[in-house]
Amino acid sequence: MISFQVIPTLNINRLILSLTFTVILFFVLSKAVYSVDLDSDAPIDQKKHSGYHYLSKDLQALQDDDFLNPGIFTIERGREIWYTKEGDKGFSCASCHQDAVESMAGIAARYPKVDTDQGKLVNLELMINNMRVEHMGAMPYIYETEEMLALTAYLTDQSREYPLKVKISGHAKVFFDRGQDFYFKRRGQLDLACNQCHDELAGQKLRGDTISQGQIEAFPIYRLMWRSSASRHRMFAWCNSALRAEPFALGSEEYLNLELYLAWRGQGLLIGAPGVRR
Repeated sequence: MISFQVIPTLNINRLILSLTFTVILFFVLSKAVYSVDLDSDAPIDQKKHSGYHYLSKDLQALQDDDFLNPGIFTIERGREIWYTKEGDKGFSCASCHQDAVESMAGIAARYPKVDTDQGKLVNLELMINNMRVEHMGAMPYIYETEEMLALTAYLTDQSREYPLKVKISGHAKVFFDRGQDFYFKRRGQLDLACNQCHDELAGQKLRGDTISQGQIEAFPIYRLMWRSSASRHRMFAWCNSALRAEPFALGSEEYLNLELYLAWRGQGLLIGAPGVRR
């Protein structure tokens, strides 16, 4: 006797979506393979473009409008947190750093960087947590929580129009090399590397979207499909999942290394947070 298993509607929808993505990506790559050697080590001669460059006119207008841009609410929440006293010591961020407009100007453009005391690579989120624990006696934020995103967005807003400028020499070199290896390594069931989309196919269409260069100067972004602000690492994890690869934890060494490499790759692009993406 033949038995049939009923598959939930949600799983069917996910399966259809996954297969659709695979088929479209296959045709995009098939088209490109005739003009681009996907295994070539030769550098791609390409001018740097922020994600803003690839947005529709409507989304560009939404990002440009500080009244309508939904990411502004996250920044305003971050400003409230900046002046809120927390922890055993009863300090706020402003207790030591006063007005963030002056004390934090340009700070986001310099991260990730090596914390020489710990000998580890840290990004802005991890530095916030270090400060909370060591100087405020407060609990660290969990990655991607409202508070973490808000304070990160507020500090990044103080760096708007500052160019990305990270250090990759000295102690940072080993982390940079690992991030570069990650970027060019094929992964997942689709067997693709970051560079195959964001270097070689930038500007082409995929499921109605234009493939960008994968620059990170506009994070934290507000992503409309998620209806929330999002960090760089959440986007890394989403990309890994789209390739049917197991994503790493947000805040992991792997994503920190990749973040450093991408910040160097976008060196000179102006901080444009909060970006708006589909």
